[in-house]
Amino acid sequence: MIERKTPRNLPLRFGIIALIAAPGISHAAQVANGEALGDACTSCHGIGGHGTGYIPSIAGVSKVTLLQELKAFRAQSAQATIMNRIARAYTDPELEALAEYFSSRPRQ
Repeated sequence: MIERKTPRNLPLRFGIIALIAAPGISHAAQVANGEALGDACTSCHGIGGHGTGYIPSIAGVSKVTLLQELKAFRAQSAQATIMNRIARAYTDPELEALAEYFSSRPRQ
């Protein structure tokens, strides 16, 4: 049996490749995976941010707008039924990653 040895710095190499491969995305958004974080949003805002019904669709909304609204929810300065409580659990890089992800989704 042949034993394969993996370099210890393999995750670091993939991180560097990701930074080079996606120059338009900030480092903080790359560290916090917006798509993975966005899975928690799908129960209300729909898969990929394509909501139906009373909860707004957030797919394709500008990153700046989404980030401002998320930060306002977290700061308790925007009216909401539940988003004020949800947004408090996220860091700035995570909010940036969420805004980056949902703004990149096509509107339906």
